[in-house]
Amino acid sequence: MRGLTWDHPRGYAPLDELTRLDLAGANPYGAVPEPITWDRQPLEGFESEPIAKLCRTYDVMVIDHPGLGAATDALVPMEELFEPEDLAGLRFAGRSLDSYRLDGRQWALPLDAATQVAAARPGVRVPSSWPGVREAARSGRMALCLGGPHAFLMFCAVTCGDFLDEEAGQRALELMAELLALADPAVSLRNPIGVLDAMAAGEVDWCPLLYGYVTYPLTFGDAPAWPGRAPGSVLGGTGLVVSRRRIGEIREAVRAHLLRLTSAPVQGTLFPATGGQPAARAVWDTPGFYRDTLATMEAAWVRPRFPGYIALQERSSALIREGLLAGTPARDLLKTLHEEWRTA
Repeated sequence: MRGLTWDHPRGYAPLDELTRLDLAGANPYGAVPEPITWDRQPLEGFESEPIAKLCRTYDVMVIDHPGLGAATDALVPMEELFEPEDLAGLRFAGRSLDSYRLDGRQWALPLDAATQVAAARPGVRVPSSWPGVREAARSGRMALCLGGPHAFLMFCAVTCGDFLDEEAGQRALELMAELLALADPAVSLRNPIGVLDAMAAGEVDWCPLLYGYVTYPLTFGDAPAWPGRAPGSVLGGTGLVVSRRRIGEIREAVRAHLLRLTSAPVQGTLFPATGGQPAARAVWDTPGFYRDTLATMEAAWVRPRFPGYIALQERSSALIREGLLAGTPARDLLKTLHEEWRTA
């Protein structure tokens, strides 16, 4: 069996360890009919490689939920693999499970859970409100996270998902422009891994909003909120999908792998031990990174999943990033963004 995951230890280390144990012949996490050989794609592959195309090569894939809309014809829904009682005891963080439900069917099971949170070097405090972030940015070594799709994802988070609302959208873009003017300009144009690497190396002290990674020696907390609102954030994480290409031959093996990967021993023990970031709700009750960001995870917004969304997300992010760097007035930039969405 062939699988595809993403090229970061959080994405491949737990899976490779299970395969190693399978090949050794005595896997304490349970036996499967045959192991999976896992290939890797860059994190950006979630945006650049359509799931339906990858289904021609792979049996099981680790995906991000926004790509589902254009892929369901190539996937096996979970209802065709499992009876309701098979999955009845599984509980996942936030809306992780719901994010893979589309057109009345469940297309994936959550593997990894993540959302945008605040991050800082130990001893540095990130304000809990956006007005507080604006004030603190005037005197601290701060960075934003605007690389790839993340300029648009920050915009969505700051608007709490109401990015088509004129007032919320303009307020968010004005805040982002003000913060970017105060931030480290080079670090702010990186993706989350790049910003976290810079923070761990001491190049910057804090970032108000980026996707959290439990393995970094940093302090993480809930995303900033507008007064009277829940923390604004956009759900990330990954899920396991199954290709239709060979399902008649490997149905039982696929079932065994998915049940094992979402089981309490694998999610609660193997994942943390190998640098994973589990989706299991029970893990998110543990002290530290998980409990400190749980409120944000529970409130996180689920992105659209219609065909063409990922390309639209990329275009929107580029428009925001270029507009912020060029000093485009928020009203004009918002009008351009809304035109893109109306066309889509």
